[in-house]
Amino acid sequence: MQTANPQYDSLTRRFTRIHRFGHLLNIAQWDQQANMPPRGNEARAEALAEMSALVHRLRTDAGLGAELAAAEAEALDDAQRANLREMRRQWDGATALPEALVERRSLATSRCEHAWRSQRPANDWAGFLPNLKEVLAVSRECGQRLADRSGLTPYDALMDQYEPGMTTAKVRQVFGEVRRWLPDLIRRVVDKQAREVVLPPHGPFDLAAQRALCERVMHLLQFDFSAGRLDVSAHPFSGGVPEDVRLTTRFREDDFLQSLMGTVHETGHGRYEQNLPRDLLGQPVAEARSMALHESQSLSFEMQLGGHPGFARLLSPLLVEAFGDQAAFMPGNLNRLLTRVTPGFIRVDADEVTYPAHVMMRFDIERALIEGEVEAEDIPALWDAAMMELLGIDTRGNYTDGPMQDVHWAEGLFGYFPCYSLGAMYAAQWFAAMRRAIPDLDVRINDGELGVMFDWLAEHIWRQGSRWTTDELSARVSGEALNPAHFRAHLERRYLG
Repeated sequence: MQTANPQYDSLTRRFTRIHRFGHLLNIAQWDQQANMPPRGNEARAEALAEMSALVHRLRTDAGLGAELAAAEAEALDDAQRANLREMRRQWDGATALPEALVERRSLATSRCEHAWRSQRPANDWAGFLPNLKEVLAVSRECGQRLADRSGLTPYDALMDQYEPGMTTAKVRQVFGEVRRWLPDLIRRVVDKQAREVVLPPHGPFDLAAQRALCERVMHLLQFDFSAGRLDVSAHPFSGGVPEDVRLTTRFREDDFLQSLMGTVHETGHGRYEQNLPRDLLGQPVAEARSMALHESQSLSFEMQLGGHPGFARLLSPLLVEAFGDQAAFMPGNLNRLLTRVTPGFIRVDADEVTYPAHVMMRFDIERALIEGEVEAEDIPALWDAAMMELLGIDTRGNYTDGPMQDVHWAEGLFGYFPCYSLGAMYAAQWFAAMRRAIPDLDVRINDGELGVMFDWLAEHIWRQGSRWTTDELSARVSGEALNPAHFRAHLERRYLG
């Protein structure tokens, strides 16, 4: 049957097919990290490389370019135009990379990530380095090819895959503002909290009880378990697809807060994925617009909500039920635990005040790596210097809690790290807008009414998908583009009163 927009309709069928293959690829990648036995890695790496190449062939099919050009001349509505814009963005990025490079990247990252799992706890930087150098080499080549197509620098071209429209110049401007006030804020907060009494919880904390607690909190946060699940991996992450969201966490018997708040973080990602526009499932416009927006959701859950006194009130009885009655689980003490500011080694365990320092140093290092200004061998010295400068922490010789702590570089995710702190800034901006729209928001959260927050996020962020550019969405939601002043105001209000 002839339709009004035959070229556009053909494109939607193509991208639905790509989505379905990507669905299988995502689940296989999740299984590789959560369930696969160690001896399966080489075969899985080769299978994933083959599947990545297949999806790449679909994305770069010669007919797609012609159909995109033809569809642009059709009578499309605004939503279809937005979908077509995202189709072209994906096609431009895919066609910049030859299939052999995509396959080589998949193999290199699979091997590096798998080895990292055992090399990190062994503090084996020397063993990790050869695999990392291969990943860096292939990432540099990808960055250069994307740059040749886009006119951006190689690092900006890689960052653009995660945060469309963001550039090093913009990140430096935003991070530069934060660098001017963050060290003094950390000092003032640490000095203030040194005068507070905080009772530590006493373990050990049974792992089965921790998992049950995490799942109860996910129910509290309205995660849909009929469309997702929680598992364990070496590094917490969210994966899968909107119809089948896979979240992971990791457990330690001596510290339940690490797994719990990591789970809260990933649940924010999961709620976003589960509430993307389902009527457009399979289309680029139904995907999350950017990783900074994605991180704004995980950090809305983990930091904005997780540090709220109302969340501690909800959490307190669940902790007593899971681990027994302790004074540390009283709501006031628990809130102080959840908002404790202590400079530390580990990014994923960092409080929201010191967290930006972890991200800014990684941004500086990975940009220099991709632009060829430094080599992989230089990472430890750069890391040690930055940690001492920003947080006053000595990391010399500690690779496990230093440059090997994150999986991102092993997986070739160069350009991703800035999204974390950009996401924290967006989250503060969303909550400022939320409080203007819902003046009694804090009272309702204190009363345990979390639905008001979820409904607002669903309407303004989740169900919008990629309908708007990031700047357009920010302006529609908050009245302005990204403004780090909201982040500073949030931190000062919460931590200095």
